[in-house]
Amino acid sequence: MKINNKYKVAALFFVAVLTVQITSAEGVKEKTTRIKDITTVKGIRGNPLTGIGLVVGLNGTGDKSKLSSRMITNILRRSNLTVDPSDLSTGSVAVVMVTAELGPFDILGTKIDVDVSTFQDASSLQGGMLLSTVLKGADGQSYALASGALFLGGFSASGSAASTTKNHTTSGRIPGGAHVEKEELATFIENLGGKNFITLNLRNKDFSTAVNIKKAINEKYSGSATAKNAGTVVVKLPDEMDEDDVPAFINTITLLRVEVDMPAIVVINEKTGTIIVGENVGISACGISQGSLIVKVKESAFVSQPRSPFSDSGETVTVPDTALDVIEEEGYLIPIDKVVTVSELAKALNSIGASPRDLIAIFSALKLGGYLQAELKMM
Repeated sequence: MKINNKYKVAALFFVAVLTVQITSAEGVKEKTTRIKDITTVKGIRGNPLTGIGLVVGLNGTGDKSKLSSRMITNILRRSNLTVDPSDLSTGSVAVVMVTAELGPFDILGTKIDVDVSTFQDASSLQGGMLLSTVLKGADGQSYALASGALFLGGFSASGSAASTTKNHTTSGRIPGGAHVEKEELATFIENLGGKNFITLNLRNKDFSTAVNIKKAINEKYSGSATAKNAGTVVVKLPDEMDEDDVPAFINTITLLRVEVDMPAIVVINEKTGTIIVGENVGISACGISQGSLIVKVKESAFVSQPRSPFSDSGETVTVPDTALDVIEEEGYLIPIDKVVTVSELAKALNSIGASPRDLIAIFSALKLGGYLQAELKMM
């Protein structure tokens, strides 16, 4: 069957238009981010829990202090056994700090992970078992009960003449090691003037991003969102919405995609030579000279012998000899046009062969001269 050329042209045009639309959609998606990835809902957060516990079953790597003996004495006293702390041997037990986080929706009976760390002079918790430990919140109330065998991220082994250790052996983790005994459910719905609201807090505060979030939500639910400041967007729940529908409403608005506007920032860690350059960082037109002064120092030694052989008039000594070589400093003044993208900025700085240490000095000098159009943060 022959196809008319007119239909061929129409089909090709449709495919071309569809390709452009898909490419445009993918390009827009790459530049946008889901609201749930850049915000948190006010009131939904975890609560830290802490407690002092006792780890038993250690192979001579426990505490040598009296605190562990006194804690064991108290435990035995609850079982109607009276023991003097001095009669107890040390090394098999260790006093530890137990920490956990009570999630915003952890209900009664839920299991949560706990972290255990040495509190005294124990050298290793390998093979230890945590006895029942009460975990309390900042308000002093008990919220969970922790116990169980420890899992360490390392190990230690030793003999009479050698020993080996991998990672830290003085801290461990117990997955699901604590049972929630008291709930602390999150309250994230606020009532103001008879209306229900939720508040979205931006992880990185920015006025442009807050306005974009407000616009995206209002396009879905007209007049419901208000940008209070650079870090807060308040969203009014629909009047007819039931409490059971609130999770679905939050899911809908947080899946919306918005464009995130990041300020121009250069972060420098001088200790490690790490440099992070933001997308919007720019440099005004200027010239940069980068030179390196190389100084080579070589230490050697030679033996000085007395002039008269078999004579007592001198002694053989070792004399140090230092060779100092200075290579002339080479400098290049390279003009830099005004740049607005990270790739152009990297290309301009790499053209002068700048190392990370050189870049730190260059960025500092550019900021001092007013040529760096960005905030410079030093770690």
